[in-house]
Amino acid sequence: MQTPFDPSTTSIDRSAYNSRAHKMNSTTRSRLREWLSPTSFRSCLAEFISTFFFVFAAVGSTISARMLTPDMTSEAASLVATALAQAFALFAAVYIAADVSGGHVNPAVTFGFAVAGHISVPVAILYWISQMVGATLSCLLLRVSSAGQEIPTTEIGTEMTGFGGAVVESAITFLLVYTVYVAADPRGGGMRRRREVAGPLAVGLAAGACVLAAGSLTGGSMNPARSFGTAVVSGNFKNQEVYWVGPLVGAALAALVHQMLVFPPAITDPADSTSTV
Repeated sequence: MQTPFDPSTTSIDRSAYNSRAHKMNSTTRSRLREWLSPTSFRSCLAEFISTFFFVFAAVGSTISARMLTPDMTSEAASLVATALAQAFALFAAVYIAADVSGGHVNPAVTFGFAVAGHISVPVAILYWISQMVGATLSCLLLRVSSAGQEIPTTEIGTEMTGFGGAVVESAITFLLVYTVYVAADPRGGGMRRRREVAGPLAVGLAAGACVLAAGSLTGGSMNPARSFGTAVVSGNFKNQEVYWVGPLVGAALAALVHQMLVFPPAITDPADSTSTV
């Protein structure tokens, strides 16, 4: 037997549908306003400036070392010089952007924060764009201002495979991003340390140590923007996937280990929430 048509039911369903659609549109508009707000613009600008500065120092120090010691492949002092330059530059870059954007300076760091849910995916994409544009423009400026000096790219060692290079990049990026989390997590006093400059300093020292450890193996990038910028300006994209897959995997693992194992979300015991008189 066919159920008789009930106009009131259709009206209720249509009203509920319109209500849900209105809420979705309202949420979309509010998020769009948030992503295009002056605050978001300032954050992206801070990431652009800090990444520009870091990559300029990292790549520029390599160019300078090569000009002073042409046979830099056998010169350990060149590796130490570039590692120190990157450590100091990252320390300063994180410090100048920390209070505006969080001082990521690195798509891998941004990816780790997105995996852990600390920033939204659209904001992470805006950060990535800012970081890669900043890195590319800094390399372009070095190319123009250094009278056409070749822009050094990050390359894996001749005896290494792409998989081995990705594993190395994943390991050192894990150490870097884990240090970032420890320096920034207020549960471990990170915000206090960051205001006292020790947080960015720890991040810079971790990066310098990783460059010393892996510089002769993969170049010690840990930063897809840095590798991308040099590749774009030099036109050499060989093994570029190593410097994306490795750092992103390492950053995601660091975020999950820190957030789920070392500093897991607090679990409230129902018995603790009951009060007795």
